[in-house]
Amino acid sequence: MVKLYADRAPTALRQFLTDVFVVVWVYAWVKLGMMLFDLIQKLAVPGQKLEGAGNGLADNLKGAGDKINGVPGVPDSVVAPFNSAADAARSLADAGRQQQEVVNDLAWILSVVVVVVPVAVLVLIWLPLRIRWMRRAGSATRLRNATAGRDLLALRALATQPLGKLVKIDPEIAALWRKGDKQAVEALASLELRSLGLRSGTRETRPALSPR
Repeated sequence: MVKLYADRAPTALRQFLTDVFVVVWVYAWVKLGMMLFDLIQKLAVPGQKLEGAGNGLADNLKGAGDKINGVPGVPDSVVAPFNSAADAARSLADAGRQQQEVVNDLAWILSVVVVVVPVAVLVLIWLPLRIRWMRRAGSATRLRNATAGRDLLALRALATQPLGKLVKIDPEIAALWRKGDKQAVEALASLELRSLGLRSGTRETRPALSPR
């Protein structure tokens, strides 16, 4: 059995609100990362304009050189400056293209870092605790309606519950459990189930035993 939420309303509500917070947190950082990516990409606009202008100028100069070269009797020395200028324009276009690549890489790196770091920190804290509760609650749910299972829940309570809560049941609760006292077992099992936000499965056992 997989338990997603507790039986008791306060615990279940707290879990639900925590899950909603995690979803909103992840969505907010992903949205922020996308906005940051778009913002950084705007830095590539000068590179795009430089690339376009360089390519356009190179094409025009190359076209002019080709036309001059087609005129009979014109020496190559007249065409050479046009070809050199076209090569220089292409270098400007390459610089603009490289600037865009740098901006694109920077946008991806910063966006991924902005999303991954806060999301990973929260998920690495929340997810193990959530899975741990689901496993414990699922096991406790399977055990709570069996006599032997309630003995195991009582033992779990003795091993993990705060001493203050155990003493409130009875200062001699460990000795009573060792003797197999049914009331002590029920009180401990119920304590363990309540700590997980689960119902007892039988009638609710009062946290303190009657005076002996």
